[in-house]
Amino acid sequence: MSPRTSHPHPSAASPDSAQAAVASAHLMNTYARPATVFTHGRGCRLYDAEGREYLDFLGGIAVNALGHAHPRMVSVIRRQAARAIHISNLYHHLYQAPLAARLAQLSGLDRVFFTNSGAEAVEAALKLARAFALAHAPAGSPLAPSRILALENSFHGRTFGALSVTHSSKYRLPFAPLVPGVEFIPLNDVAALRRAFTADVCALILEPIQGEGGIHSVSEAFWNAARELATHHGAALIADEIQCGLGRTGRPFAFQKFSSLPDMVVVAKPLAGGLPLGALLASERFASAFSPGLHGTTFGGGPLTCATALEFLDVSQQPRLVANVRRRSLQIRSGLRALARRFDFIREIRGEGLILGVELARPGAPFVQAAFSHGLLINCTHENVLRLLPPFLITRRDVEEFLVKFEAALLAVIQPGAPQHAEAPAAIPRASSAAGKIEEP
Repeated sequence: MSPRTSHPHPSAASPDSAQAAVASAHLMNTYARPATVFTHGRGCRLYDAEGREYLDFLGGIAVNALGHAHPRMVSVIRRQAARAIHISNLYHHLYQAPLAARLAQLSGLDRVFFTNSGAEAVEAALKLARAFALAHAPAGSPLAPSRILALENSFHGRTFGALSVTHSSKYRLPFAPLVPGVEFIPLNDVAALRRAFTADVCALILEPIQGEGGIHSVSEAFWNAARELATHHGAALIADEIQCGLGRTGRPFAFQKFSSLPDMVVVAKPLAGGLPLGALLASERFASAFSPGLHGTTFGGGPLTCATALEFLDVSQQPRLVANVRRRSLQIRSGLRALARRFDFIREIRGEGLILGVELARPGAPFVQAAFSHGLLINCTHENVLRLLPPFLITRRDVEEFLVKFEAALLAVIQPGAPQHAEAPAAIPRASSAAGKIEEP
C-alpha cells in the first residue's frame, strides 16, 4: 500500500527521473538507494518529492534524535550561521569550551577533543591510546604496548584505523592489509578476554550496545573484567557510544548502567542534530598524552556545530524527554512481543531505550523494502536484524502507527498479494511531533 500522501513542500522540485540519472552518472557507487527523493521532514516524518509521507524510525541512523526541523535546533542554526560558521582551532570561540564542560559533566570524564565524525573520533582515541602507552613505557623498554583488542561483530567506522578495529570481513577484506596488532574477542566471553589481555595491549575498544553488529549489549561481567584488566595493564578502555550514546538508552551514556567509568568515550551522530560533529572524551590521565602538534582537526568543533550541540543537549536531557524515551521503548517492545507471538520467524527483540533490534529467522532486506512501501523507514543490520532508531520525541500514537505499518510489512513479505491495511487511524494528530512536543501517554 502506498504511503499516505500530503501536499508537497512549496519549494520542492517536481519529481524528475533525470535526478536519478545525474546521481547514477556522478555519485560514487557506495550506496544502494531507492529512486525516491526526499525533500523535507518534520518531527518523525519525512516527505518525498511527490508529497508522500513516511514515518521515520531510522532517524538518519541515530542522527536525528530530535526528529526533523526541531524548532529550537532550527533557531540556533539560523542565529549562529549569521554570526560565524567556522573559526580555526588556533583560536577560542564562545561555544567549544562550554560544550566540552557539558560533555565532561555528563560523562564523568575530564577533557574533550572535537572531530567531524564518529570515525574521526575513533581514530583520535586509538592515537591517544598509543601516545599514552609510549609516554608510559618502562625506561629501557624496546617497544611500547601497541596491541588493540576489539569485539567480534563490532563496527567503529570506515577510515583505516576505525576499520582495523571493525570485525566484519565484508568491510575489512577489500582494503587489507589494515593496521596491524588488532585481535577480536567474542562478545561477553570473559575467559577469552583474560587470555588476550596481555601486557602488550594498549587499548580495548567496545560498543556498550553494538549497532551494526545486531543490537547486542555488553554484559556487566564483561564490562567489569574489561575495566579490571585495563587498569591492571595501564591500557585504555574505550567506549564507542557513537550510536548508543547521548540519551538513546534513556541515560546520557549507555555505559552508565555499569558502576565504573571507561578511560575514553567517543560520540558523534546526534550530537549536533544532523550537523557533522563528533567528540573524544577522556580522563585527565589519558588526555595528558596529547600536547600541541600531536593531533588536530580543521573543521571539528566549529562555532556553528558547537552552538547547535549545546542546544541539542539542553533539549535532549530534559527529564520529560528522557522519560519519554523509556516509555516509548516499553511500548514498542510490548507491541513487538505481541507480534512475535503471531509471527514465529521473529526470534528475539533486543536493545535498550530507542535502540532496538528485531532478529528474524530469515533475511531482513525484504522486510525493509516492504516497510518502505508502506511509508515506514527502518533498516537491516547483520543481515537479519531489523534496526529501529526513532527520534526521542515520538509519541504514543506514533508508536501505534509504527506497529500497524510494521505488521503490514511482515504480512506483505510472507503473504504477498494479500490485502494490506497499513494506514494509521485518521485521527492521529501531526502537530505534536511537528512542533517538537511530547504527547502525554
